[in-house]
Amino acid sequence: MQNLFVTGKITPAMEEQLSTAFSLQFAYDLDDPASWLQTHGESFKYVLTSGHEGIKPEFMDALPNLELISNYSVGYDSINIPLIKEKGILVTHTPNVLNAETSTTALLLLLACYRDFNFNEAHARSGRWEQGKAPLSRSADNRTIGILGLGRIGQAIADKLTPFNTRILYHGRSKKDVPYEYFPKLIDMAQEADAMICITTGGPETKHLVNREVMEALGPEGVLVNVSRGSVVDESAMIDCLENGKLGWAGLDVFENEPVIPKRLRDLKNTVLTPHIGSATQETRTAMGNLAVENLLQHLREGTVLTPIPECVES
Repeated sequence: MQNLFVTGKITPAMEEQLSTAFSLQFAYDLDDPASWLQTHGESFKYVLTSGHEGIKPEFMDALPNLELISNYSVGYDSINIPLIKEKGILVTHTPNVLNAETSTTALLLLLACYRDFNFNEAHARSGRWEQGKAPLSRSADNRTIGILGLGRIGQAIADKLTPFNTRILYHGRSKKDVPYEYFPKLIDMAQEADAMICITTGGPETKHLVNREVMEALGPEGVLVNVSRGSVVDESAMIDCLENGKLGWAGLDVFENEPVIPKRLRDLKNTVLTPHIGSATQETRTAMGNLAVENLLQHLREGTVLTPIPECVES
């Protein structure tokens, strides 16, 4: 039976499936996982991790026979991709199965910003309605919305915006064969849009891609929604813009230093904040877990995988 090193927590169903084919070692059961791997790491060809946990450099150094990292997430920016390519290690992830749920979260945040959901819910719950009606909010219909990153989830977001009579813009590395308006420069799209939804990949290439200039171009009536990675948005600049009125609202599911959210951001009334729940439903996490497990089992059986990350497609 092959050994499998698990860097984070998994569901009981995943553990049950994997236990039929692997001997599992959980990092959280070890006082010092890195030191333990220095002695036992040679016996591991497989690692199961997540987009949040990733795999630490000291773990990689202690796993000389590693063949496959199964990532229980669609995002994999916490994995050192140049290093795994250099070592010839295969990495898989869980695309597509979370498109619908993450796009729903983006829509939820967008609507909550436009309709002042936090204020209105608190107004009703507090009893203040008895003293007077809440102020009028704004409509989410007939808006111009820019999507940063028109991949699988970006397309799912565009599909869900269609019933709102939305004019859809997008920015990415290249123009696609889609019925939306392409903007080669992000700042130009921000100037044209009423709201912008971020769903691009994380990592060094997109760090602070949404900077102060982009947010100021979106403007004092603009809405910024981020369901991608916290690193994509310059969080400090965003807080400044929200405080001084140069950006209207922000709906955020991700943050730069999760799970820490700066107090200045938590105190702002023109924000809607959720704790990285983009795909966090029982149904979606079950589908993600099944795919992460099946990638491991198929590699064990046949030496192939179902969903390699794009950088490993030729492996």
